[in-house]
Amino acid sequence: MNPVSQGRLSPGLVWLMSIATGLTVAANYYAQPLLHIIAADLGLSIPAAGAIVTTAQVSYAVGLFFLVPLGDMFERRNLIFVMTLLAAGGLCASAAAPSLPVLLAGTATAGLFSVVAQVLVPFGATLAAPNERGRVVGTLMSGLLLGILLARTVSGALASTGSWRAVYAIAAVLMAVLAFVMRRALPRHPAHAAGMPYVRLIASLAVLFAQEPMLRTRALLGAFNFAGFAMLWTSLAFLLSAPPFGYSTFTIGLFGLAGAAGALTAARVGRLADRGKGDVATRYGLILMFCSWLPVSLAKVSVAFLVAGVILLDLAAQAIHISNQNAIYRIRPEARSRLTAVYMTSYFVGGSIGSMISAWAYAHGGWHAVTGAGACMALAGLLVWAMRSRGAPGCQAGQP
Repeated sequence: MNPVSQGRLSPGLVWLMSIATGLTVAANYYAQPLLHIIAADLGLSIPAAGAIVTTAQVSYAVGLFFLVPLGDMFERRNLIFVMTLLAAGGLCASAAAPSLPVLLAGTATAGLFSVVAQVLVPFGATLAAPNERGRVVGTLMSGLLLGILLARTVSGALASTGSWRAVYAIAAVLMAVLAFVMRRALPRHPAHAAGMPYVRLIASLAVLFAQEPMLRTRALLGAFNFAGFAMLWTSLAFLLSAPPFGYSTFTIGLFGLAGAAGALTAARVGRLADRGKGDVATRYGLILMFCSWLPVSLAKVSVAFLVAGVILLDLAAQAIHISNQNAIYRIRPEARSRLTAVYMTSYFVGGSIGSMISAWAYAHGGWHAVTGAGACMALAGLLVWAMRSRGAPGCQAGQP
């Protein structure tokens, strides 16, 4: 059966691509609930263990800028196959790492090539019919966001029955299998910028950023959004493994299930974008993000506050992110991979900065320092949105 019929993707192929985005991006998040046991095994300090998360985010950002634009230059099915296999290789190196430098090298390799998730999302947007593009992008992002969140739960469960190395080994095998499945299932599709020199392709990212005010606004919103998201999840394992909680690695991983509730709303947010209401989702997402830090800050009063805050924060993060992506995909259809590269580079640079700030804040000021910094990031996002709303009409998000 042809997976692409009259501009529509078959449901089976959409779900395969959704699973693929989740599994590939998860490579960057397996370590987060394991930081305390990795630190104990390798004899690391808390800030040094936090460098694992930071390395994953930075390498992902580098891959977003230098590799994702290749989706406009090369046939995407072959590109996806090669990048997925290389990401599997990075996970293998991490599984066998005898020291922090080797673990960081494996983490960097897996992070660099797991940006294949961000080749799949604009590929889905290109293959989808215009009137259902928001839904398709939302479904793919549901998979991606579930991968981010459930990676913590799965890694915590596996580590509780084996070791943290088993987590990386199993992930590497799954990634390799996925590469061959996608090689068989994905349709071939000609590249929009085939033949363009690589240097010119990369230079065009700066041109797009300079020429498109909507892209600049959404990229900045994405950076503040993911910085706050990363702040929560980077330090959560340190909080929950210490008194008064003293939770096991498996229990810490279960907190990913609370965040997964937010990812399930991504397709609904995409449908709002299809109806021209992406700005509404962005506005309320930003407000909810700021408010969510209050229950998160009360984690030591009651774990119920923490669970509620995690759910609210992830709901907000998904609403903002899906709205951002659907807005930028309307700008220049022929450059969707490059638009994704600009936006997601900003997004993950924000995440890497958030991870660094979170590890430092927890080491020097505890959980309240982390939540205070997260609230500041949310407030910065609200200020960016307020300034955007005063801009020229041509800069309004969601307009072509």
